[in-house]
Amino acid sequence: MSAGTLYDKVWQLHQVAELADGATQLFIGLHLIHEVTSPQAFAGLKELNLQVRHPERTVATVDHIVPTSSQARPFTDPLAEEMLATLERNCSENGITLHGLGSGRQGIVHVIAPELGLTQPGMTVACGDSHTSTHGAFGAIAFGIGTSQVRDVLASQSLAMAKLKVRRIWVDGSLQAGVYAKDLVLHIIRLLGVQKGVGYAHEFAGPAIDALSMEERMTICNMAIEGGARCGYVNPDATTFTYLKNREYAPSGEAWGRAVAWWSQLASGSDALFDDEVVVDASNIAPTVTWGISPGQGVGVDEMIPTLEQIAEEERPLAEEAYRYMDLQAGAAIAGTPVDVCFIGSCTNGRLSDLRAAAAVAKGGQVAAGIKAFVVPGSEQVARAAEQEGLDQLFRAAGFEWREPGCSMCLAMNPDRLEGRQISASSSNRNFKGRQGSANGRTLLMSPAMVAAAAIRGCVTDVRTLLNK
Repeated sequence: MSAGTLYDKVWQLHQVAELADGATQLFIGLHLIHEVTSPQAFAGLKELNLQVRHPERTVATVDHIVPTSSQARPFTDPLAEEMLATLERNCSENGITLHGLGSGRQGIVHVIAPELGLTQPGMTVACGDSHTSTHGAFGAIAFGIGTSQVRDVLASQSLAMAKLKVRRIWVDGSLQAGVYAKDLVLHIIRLLGVQKGVGYAHEFAGPAIDALSMEERMTICNMAIEGGARCGYVNPDATTFTYLKNREYAPSGEAWGRAVAWWSQLASGSDALFDDEVVVDASNIAPTVTWGISPGQGVGVDEMIPTLEQIAEEERPLAEEAYRYMDLQAGAAIAGTPVDVCFIGSCTNGRLSDLRAAAAVAKGGQVAAGIKAFVVPGSEQVARAAEQEGLDQLFRAAGFEWREPGCSMCLAMNPDRLEGRQISASSSNRNFKGRQGSANGRTLLMSPAMVAAAAIRGCVTDVRTLLNK
């Protein structure tokens, strides 16, 4: 195994050729597809009279357009029904495994691949979805790609890519009670901004990262893209191996021991050279909430919304735009901001540990009058596990709606949408204008536990006050 960073090692292992323009033809070990970015890609293959090169390395599910209140077929939305039927047909014609509705394996693509053991250390992973960086939590190098690149991977099982620089984000200390991986990554994006990662892969390391569970690491890597990085990853370790052991697609028997021995060699060595390094202290991070229209516009729940004078000059135009759009007052406390809708779910925070954290806050409480609060498991497996623990009944007793798995009110390509100027407490990953389905809707990003606290109190609330009740 070569020396250097994990990124360098994985890149070298998957390099097919150096191209004339200086880019690399990179082999893709796992290609994940869904119903939104694949139809045009398959159509492109047919136009070029090409076949899927390695159907056994492509795995499909349906997530973005599925309704979460009822998944009975046909869908009431004819376009959504057509998109799902097209995916089913394309997978059938090309011999691609599809984890469809009711299969027991359906869910958000970035949730099901890890839980099935498809995502493994040392892999290259691609998907027509920007949050493919999630899979880097396993020591994989994972890229979100566009529709034309989905076609290219289907046809050649490779991508033409320029190699990235690598920045190590070293996180010292440990997170306090009531502070979660979502708070940590929002804090990092706040510190670095949304452009600092452009041209980089981010390696997340240090004591605070080592202490995270696999699901928490997925949250961190999921949002690496929101800091501008093309991918984010964590070096594989005992936590990684424990998570993967006995999963459906993970190595088994004698192959398991060989796999762990090989995976262990992938971690960045003590000799690894990084193009940049940032050190963050996790011990003083508070539960974090976004106040603006970019994931980098966030504050601790115990802080005030920054005034223009507190913001770097080059970021002031975006801040002024955010003040106007969000209708929030500079210098005011973020705590106490009223909300209308509370959404727990998404590929960032729709896993079992996320639902447990939110349920611990909701237990014994009641959703505030006038608040719409709902929980959307990230997959059928997550839903089944949560229901076995009684989390669905706990949420229902507190006044939350319990939904079927899907992307739901993240990109809102389904019936789950904000209306008008509603403001949402969301465990999702983006707070862009119109992101959650309404052209005028407003989004406050926070952890699932913080969303549950907002639902109970009807406003942005420091979850630590409820956990200590």
